Formats: sequence, structure tokens, C-alpha cells
Amino acid sequence: MTVVAREQSAAHASTPPQFGLINLLKAGAAQLIVLHHLAFYGPMSDHARILWPELFSFLSGNARIAVQVFLVISGFLVAKSLAPSGHAGTLEPLSAIWRRYAKLAPPFFVATLFAAAATYFAAQWMSHHSISEPATLSQLSAHALLLHSVLGYPSLSAGAWYVAIDFQLYSSVVLVLWLVGRSTGARRLGWLVPILMALGVTLSLLHFNLDPDWDNWAPYFFGSYGLGLLAWWGSDARRKPLAVALLVLMALLPALVALLVDFRSRIALALLVAVLLMVCGRIKVPARGHFWTAIHGMGKISYAVFLIHFPVCLLVNAAFTRFAPAEPLAQALGMLAAWGLSLMAGAVFHRWVELPLGRLMEATGLQLGARSATA
Repeated sequence: MTVVAREQSAAHASTPPQFGLINLLKAGAAQLIVLHHLAFYGPMSDHARILWPELFSFLSGNARIAVQVFLVISGFLVAKSLAPSGHAGTLEPLSAIWRRYAKLAPPFFVATLFAAAATYFAAQWMSHHSISEPATLSQLSAHALLLHSVLGYPSLSAGAWYVAIDFQLYSSVVLVLWLVGRSTGARRLGWLVPILMALGVTLSLLHFNLDPDWDNWAPYFFGSYGLGLLAWWGSDARRKPLAVALLVLMALLPALVALLVDFRSRIALALLVAVLLMVCGRIKVPARGHFWTAIHGMGKISYAVFLIHFPVCLLVNAAFTRFAPAEPLAQALGMLAAWGLSLMAGAVFHRWVELPLGRLMEATGLQLGARSATA
């Protein structure tokens, strides 16, 4: 065995198996989101569209529903971490909500600053509707608090709404689990949490998700998120077959009724992802071979790619508008360059921003917890 082969074997052995389907879905959805924003924003796509009009129509339109993949997966993993067996248990709500904020907000705010800077520099080279107004202090503060959409501030980056919605959804689940855990005899009501979540899915899909005025609030998206929660509980092999069947029915029935009432492709996709997660979402795959090594790597950096791709794409759009000919092929090459640079920037952002900030916020939280415990 060569030295390189031994090093690769050791690296694979030191990497624990990961959820293969989840990383595959996250990697694919992240690419579609980047391509959607490339096709929807910026003058490069205006010129390149003539080459493949049907592909660009799909990317600028239907590809946006790939965000449903992240919503369902997020619910699936939240159920795993907060209530793996479906029981409320004991939960410190403020601590749990703070941990989620500390995970989501700091890298999001850094990416927002990058987006604000990229907007300023891009405006020097091009004039386009994708260029937003210069950021204000109040606008940046609202982004830092994940309240920009609620307070009516324009987003400084494409996809910024998702981070705020994820935080709302997580906080809502935490509060429900906390209230159930505090109720009398809650530990004996093992089905109470899944029933409440199924009720939330039903209300979301049959009411809130039909009203666009709710699209800045968690209830609008809870249908997809709740399907992920139910998918985790329904995929528990330790449950009796009847219990599994009931959980599957609790997930499928509201979604199918909602699709009959008003078919929405985003809800159909969310249901499909939930079913896939029920069937094989818990299967872990080791990082062996180039394919799964790449998939696990892409899944790991998917949040970083989601955060940083917009300023990268904005700058590449500006550069190709200023320096490249306004010809379809040249501008299409610019889009490919923006896509590749977004992935590279995501890997760098994950390594040098997301991970260090996560360690810093975790250490800060531990210090604050220790001080409050000794006070």
C-alpha cells in the first residue's frame, strides 16, 4: 500500500459515518439554490438565457422550491436532537434557543456584511435591479437579530429570509416541547408531541401556507418543517409496526389533503423528501470512495455555500458586465465561474468563519452558564 493510500485510509477511518441521504439531498439542494439565484439575479443570465431558454426558465422559477429540502431536513434533525423518541422530556427553552441563534446568526451576519460590501463594489461596475440600496445601521441590526423580514427591512442577500424562518421554526418547537414537558403527566403522554406537531402541519398546509401574507412567519412553513419532525419519529425502528403506521398516516394524510385542496409543487416536494427520510433517512454511510467523500463534504459546507454565494455571484456578475463581451456564451461561462467560485468560497467560509464562530459562541455560552450557576 502506498503512502497516499495509507493516508486516505486513515482519513476515512477517522471520519465517522454520516447520514448519506441527508448529505446527498443537502448537496443537491444547495446547488439548485445557487443556480436559481444565478438565473434569477444579475445581467449574466439575461444574456445567457438565449442559449438554453427552457433550462433558464426552470432555474429561475421552479428550482427555488429546493429550499423545501432544507426545511424538511431541518425538522428531521431537530426531532433527532430535541425529542428523539417523541417525548417532551426536560428542556431549558432559553438555553436551547440561544444555541440555535449562536449557530445560525453569527455566520449569517458575517455573510450579510460581505453582501453589503459586494453590493457597494458591484454598483461601481453595473446598474441592475439585483443591486440593492446601501445598507443602513438599522437594517444591519435587524439582520443581526434575524428580524429583518418581520420588521419590513429589505434583505441584503438572497435567501436571508430562510435563516430567520429556521430560527422561528426551531424556537416554536422548543416552546411546544417545553410547555408539554411542564404539563401534568406529560411523561405519560408519549403521543402528545407528535399529535400536536401533526396538528401544526395540518393548520399550516390547509390555512397559513395558502395565505402569502404569512410568508414572513413560521406557521407558513411549518407544514414542511413538521413533516421532517414526523419523518424522524416515523422512521424509528424500535417502534411497533402499528405506531409507525400511525405516524406515517399523521404525516401523509394532511399533506395529501392539502395537495388535493390546492396543489403546490413545493408541498409535493416536501412530502417526497419526508417519505424518503422515513425510509432511509437514518442510514449512515462511511466516507469511502470519491463519491461519498465529495457528498459528505458538500453536505457539510451547504450552509456556508447558502450564506456566501450571493455576494460572490454579485461580484462575478459585475466583473463580467464590466470586462466581458455581452455575448451569450461569454456570459454563460461567467455563470459557471460564479457557481464554482461560490462552492470554493463556501468551503473557505465554513473553515475560517462558520467553524471558528461556532467554537467562540459555544465557549461564550459555557462561560455564561458557569457564571449564572455560581451566582
